[in-house]
Amino acid sequence: MLLLVALALVRAAAPAAFARVRDELRGQGVALGAVVAVLATAGSLWWSEGAHFPPCELCWYQRIAMYPLAALLVLAALRRDRAVRPYGLLLAGAGLAVSLWHNYVETFPERHTGGCDPTNPCTIRWVEGLGFWTIPRMTAVCFALILVVLVLDTPSKEPA
Repeated sequence: MLLLVALALVRAAAPAAFARVRDELRGQGVALGAVVAVLATAGSLWWSEGAHFPPCELCWYQRIAMYPLAALLVLAALRRDRAVRPYGLLLAGAGLAVSLWHNYVETFPERHTGGCDPTNPCTIRWVEGLGFWTIPRMTAVCFALILVVLVLDTPSKEPA
């Protein structure tokens, strides 16, 4: 919801720039979303299998949204099937919601009581690049990017 409000504000503040970006993305949203989803999936697999950081419970829920997005959007991009957009929006929106909650839990661990595995709590920061880039924050950016490119990829205007 906040993402849609932000897009509406950008559209109101700079309509020409917004229209230009939307026109440039037209027909490319599914493919761009596929690239982001595949990179996010590869990254999550590397963090858990390569770096041996065990995913917490909230990370698993985010993977439940991201992994199918990678397969779904790649297949749709190869078939040039833009009818997949509602499904992609649903999965990316659900994943973003979980990711935002995970960011809250990670940022304010003292406010979060229970619900996590005590041996692998959701508050552990395995990575903290540049002082703020944690895995849940990277995931939130990926879900948000997928949402933005799918929302902005509007059908082309056919001559009447």
